[in-house]
Formats: sequence, C-alpha cells, structure tokens
Amino acid sequence: MKLSGWWKNRSSAGKVELYTRWSFHFFVVIEITSIGLTVLGSTAGKGSAVVPVALFLMVCAHSLLVGFLSSRSVDWILGLRERPVRLAVAVTALTAAATLGVLGVRAAGLISDPAVPTTLVAGMSCFTSGTLVLCLRKVRQMRHVAPATAAFVGLVSLAFDISAGESAGVAVGVLLTSALLCAACGFSGWLLDTVYELDRAREVQAQLAVAEERLRFGRDLHDVMGRNLAVIALKSELAVQLARRERPEAVDQMIEVQRIARESQKEVRDVIRGYREANLAVELEGARGVLHAAGMDCLVEYEQGRELPAEAQSALGWVVREATTNVLRHGDARSCVIRLTAGPSGALTLVVENDGAPKAPAGPPGSGLAGLRERLAVLDGTLEAGPVDGGRFRLRAQIPGPAAGPIRELEARA
Repeated sequence: MKLSGWWKNRSSAGKVELYTRWSFHFFVVIEITSIGLTVLGSTAGKGSAVVPVALFLMVCAHSLLVGFLSSRSVDWILGLRERPVRLAVAVTALTAAATLGVLGVRAAGLISDPAVPTTLVAGMSCFTSGTLVLCLRKVRQMRHVAPATAAFVGLVSLAFDISAGESAGVAVGVLLTSALLCAACGFSGWLLDTVYELDRAREVQAQLAVAEERLRFGRDLHDVMGRNLAVIALKSELAVQLARRERPEAVDQMIEVQRIARESQKEVRDVIRGYREANLAVELEGARGVLHAAGMDCLVEYEQGRELPAEAQSALGWVVREATTNVLRHGDARSCVIRLTAGPSGALTLVVENDGAPKAPAGPPGSGLAGLRERLAVLDGTLEAGPVDGGRFRLRAQIPGPAAGPIRELEARA
C-alpha cells in the first residue's frame, strides 16, 4: 500500500521523471548482466582468471559511470543543474580507453573466445552513445553520435589487425544498436522536458486566471472612483479658494463634495457586491471552459434558467471558483464532474468531484476551504471536502432552502 501511495501521490510529470530515471538506472543492470557476465563465463586463454575478472570489473565501473551520467543529464534537462560536459567527456574517454584495452587483450591472445572482446567493445560503445545523446539539445547534433561511434569502433578494429569483414560487421552492428539507443534516449529526454513544460504551463494558467480577476476588479474600481475622485479634488480646491476670499459659495462646494463622496461610497459597495456575488450559471460555464482548456474531460450538470436567491448564487459561485482552482493546481486530474441538484425540500447541493487526487496533501491546508465554510455558514450551509474511493476528490456544498421543485439534470459535455 505504501508503494502504491508513493506512486499515486506523484503528479504526471513526477511519474514520467521517475520512470525515465529508473529506466536509465536499469541500463546499468542490463550492461552488467548481458556484457559483464559474458566475460566471466569465458575461459582465459592461458588458464588464468585474472583477465576475465579484470574485464568484468571494468564493465561494472563503466556501467555505473554511464548511469551516473544519465542521472546528471536528466537533472540538466529539468533545469536542476548545469550540463554535465566534463562528466560526458570523461565517460567518452573511458569508453575509448576501454575499447583499446579490450582489443589489445584480444590481440595478445589473453581471451580464448575472440567473440567476447567484440561483445565488450560493441556493448560499451552503444551504451555510451545512448547516454551522450541526453547531454545534447538539438536533433542535428544527436544524429551524429551513432555514426561517429560506429566509425571509431571500425577504425580501431582495423588498427588491431582485425579483418576488414569482421571490422565492418562490428561497425554496422554498433551503428544499428547505437542508433536505436540514441533514438530511445533522445525521445525520453524530449518527452520528459515536454511533460514538465506542460505542467509549468498549467500552473501559469491558474496564476493568470487569478491575475486576470484581480485586473478586472482593479479596472472596475478605477472606472468608478477615477472620475469621482478627480471631481472631488477640483471642487475641494475651488472651495479652498472661495473660503480664502470669504465667499459663501465655499459652503455649497463642500456640500457638493460631501454628496459626491457618499455616492462614491455607494458605487464602491456596488462594485464589491458584484464581485462577491457571482452569477452561478456564469461560474459553472466558466469552470467548464477553463477545465476543458486545461485538457480535462469536464461534465457539468445543472438546470439552466433556474431562479435562485442571490445569496445562494453568490455562495455557490464562490464554491465553484475555489473548487476549479483546486482542480487545476492540485493533483493530476483528467476528468471532473460538477453537479448542482435540489432535494425534495428545496435544499441545493453542489458536488465537484475529480480524479487524480493525492491521498496525502502536498502541503499545509490553505484558507480557501475555510473561507467557503464561512460563506456557507451565513446561509446555514455546510461544506465537506476530502478524498473518496478510486483516487478521487469530492467537494460537497449544501444550502437548505424553500421547496423549489426537483432540478432537471441537463448534461453538457466539454
């Protein structure tokens, strides 16, 4: 259960990162078992086991260094550290030196089976070329890795008096295997970078929605108060000038300033009331559009055109806003259901349920749900929120009310 929660509590980007990292770590095991154990299974040409053991340890060291390079490369792709250039150069140099050493052992006749050195050279070269691709950003750079590796192995084989046919065969095998590993590693790096970019874009989208709402409120407040404050400033200045001249009209100007100030107070209250008293139908449609834009399958069920008390619309509208924000910013939702129903007694029930919810919260609880409970408490309403079976999260708000007849559920899919 702990292992399942450890996996489910991760976001999609975190799951892809974990899968990618452990895939590259598994390459270490593959290299040791498929190449290193081949050396141990061979017999020394002069009856000594020193050479096979030494070659096996060399393969182990090479595989661990390649795995370390792949881990650092993933960190670079995610922007956690700088590009591991020095480590990549070290791995390349070690692979080249190991290739020369293995071919030298073959030329000296220290390994009875000539196929073993060839397997070592091809295997280490291919794993190195696949890992080096992770350190590159552009495809036109990646596509040169496999041909360069194959050319190096072929030329070095010829230099150690290996026949042209065998050298060409090894070079072709390295070319095909390296190309496959390079494509797999390059695609994995691109996929990881793309998934995190989408995750960051979703977070920015939620932040932009909040910023847009703040700008709208600021714009409305400026439109209401800008002109009135300018008039108050002018009339106050005029009243000062008249008062200095001991003109009785100064009193009339100050009375006018007082009237405009009171009207401004009323207009500000109207703006704030309009901001706080959200239209429920607008909020439901807006939530469906935002969640659909975020790539989620959103189902909204409610009766269009139903007349609800202004207080209930305002409270439930804020519930929809907060629930939509939580779906976007928390968990890894792919589908969401928003349902508004009325019971036989006229009580309104709003349910927002989504999948991909973590079993444990990622951080301390925020103040959003507490604020919703305070709004609903004014109407004797209740709010329940928490995970349910199937890895889903459910938010349920209920407001008692007069009998209003059953709500006809209309389905609208985004």
